[in-house]
Amino acid sequence: MPIRPRAALIGAAMALGLALGAPTVVPAAAREAVTPARFTPAGLERIRAQLRGDVAQGRIPGAVLLITRGNGTLFQEAFGQQDVAAARPMRRDSIFRIASMTKPLVSVAAMQLVEQGKIQLSDPVATYLPELQGLKVAVERRDAGGQAATELVDARPITIQDLFRHTSGLTYHFLGQMNPVRRAYADQDIAGLYGPTASEMLSRLKAIPLMYQPGSTFEYSVSTDILGHVVERVTGKTLDAALDEMVLKPLGMRDTVFQVAGPRLARLANARPGDPDMETMNWLDLTKPPKRFSGGAGAASTAQDYGRFMRMLLNEGELDGVRLLSPQTVRYMMSDHLGPVRGPIYLPGPGHGFGLGFAVRADDGVATTIGHKGEAWWGGITGTRFWVDPANDLGVVLMIQAPNQRNYYQSVMRNLVYGAMGRASR
Repeated sequence: MPIRPRAALIGAAMALGLALGAPTVVPAAAREAVTPARFTPAGLERIRAQLRGDVAQGRIPGAVLLITRGNGTLFQEAFGQQDVAAARPMRRDSIFRIASMTKPLVSVAAMQLVEQGKIQLSDPVATYLPELQGLKVAVERRDAGGQAATELVDARPITIQDLFRHTSGLTYHFLGQMNPVRRAYADQDIAGLYGPTASEMLSRLKAIPLMYQPGSTFEYSVSTDILGHVVERVTGKTLDAALDEMVLKPLGMRDTVFQVAGPRLARLANARPGDPDMETMNWLDLTKPPKRFSGGAGAASTAQDYGRFMRMLLNEGELDGVRLLSPQTVRYMMSDHLGPVRGPIYLPGPGHGFGLGFAVRADDGVATTIGHKGEAWWGGITGTRFWVDPANDLGVVLMIQAPNQRNYYQSVMRNLVYGAMGRASR
């Protein structure tokens, strides 16, 4: 098996080679050996033109796009405004609410605990969070007269693996049609960061039935919030402190935080005033401390920081001589853990499964977006999105604050990035 070079000199040479369009080294792994394609100047210019045009047309206030290859950064540029109301131009180090892109960070921390033998994927969540012992499932039935009625039945225990892959039976109140369970989530502010504390949230969840029997259905949910609270109980630290120690500091992610204060405030990006989705979502006020640390949606970060996280995944758990996870663990996380399980709202989409913390691509085709089998990706409701493509040793993160444009950029940015690739050198 080929071994990836680690020396700084070689890394610098690789970065220079990227800029000149030279081929890069594919990560050492039991994956199909390919020669990564080069990026063409014309293709990169198309990406610039698209983002500049979208800013000019008012589709987005601004953006930061980062493309990493190997251990180097191929492309990192800022476009438009960081804050339209304040007339602040976008910066490469602007700070964005990353929403659900918090989930992969927490998943990596939790998998470190798995590697250390402190938790197991098969463990019942109630082993660590006894508040969630003895949950019920809401089952809709019809009585003899055809009237709908809800029956509560015993739930099988939620496992740690269920939390990673969103098969816990938990939900989000804003996904799908409102029903009694989702209404209870909204009324009890289950997903809120500035209402209940972590302990209060768990106590409120105890009184709300699950949407589905655990393990039976993919339902995107507060599962990763609960996983974050497991991390807190096991480590004895608040999630921000545990994540800082286990993931952020080792990777040099200096601007990934749960509260934006002090000098960082001048770099906080905001959505355009009047964004249609701003009226329907709870826009995080990151200037004040949260009552609980949300492992599913609470962090802010920069493209630079998240680029380092992506390179760690592409390097199979290691960056700059610091190892967070073993290569075997990273491959396991980037494998499908759902099998045939699906749900009414299947966010990964056709051609995808779900691993431990993010969607994973199962086929080169099938999906309506360009990509490769073995990729991992996810995004945030605020508009942020990332993906890592091991076959091309490629990581891409797009940071925008435009909630109503998130689905559009999921497709168009992939088309632009892969369209910017020319033939590989031989």
